Amino acid sequence: MKIPGPTAEAAKRFQELVPSDGRVSVRKMFGQPSAFVNGNLFMGVFGPDLFVRLSKGSESPAERPEGARAFEPMPGRPMRGYFVLPAETLRTDRKAKEWVARALEFGGRLPPKKPGR
Repeated sequence: MKIPGPTAEAAKRFQELVPSDGRVSVRKMFGQPSAFVNGNLFMGVFGPDLFVRLSKGSESPAERPEGARAFEPMPGRPMRGYFVLPAETLRTDRKAKEWVARALEFGGRLPPKKPGR
C-alpha cells in the first residue's frame, strides 16, 4: 500500500491548529506532521485529511464530530478512537479547535510513553 503524502492545505491547517502547549511535540508519523502529548499521538495529517484521537466512548456517534469518519490508514483497518475531521469542521476555527482541544485533553490523560516507543 502506498501512503499518500500530506497535501499543502492539510499541512497548513495542521500548523494552524496545533495547540501552543509545552507538553506538545510535533514530529512525523507515516511521513506526515503529527502532534504528540507525553509521547501519545493525539492529532495528525494523512494525505488530505486531519485526524484526532478521542476517548474510547467516541465510538458512539454522539461523542464524535458530526460527519467524522473512522481513521483508516490501511483500508479496512481503522485505528480505534481516531477520527478524520470533516471538511466543514476544519473550515470553522471554533469547531476545529474544540475537537483538537478534546484530543489533547484525552491524550494528556494517557500514561506517558517511554522514549523509543
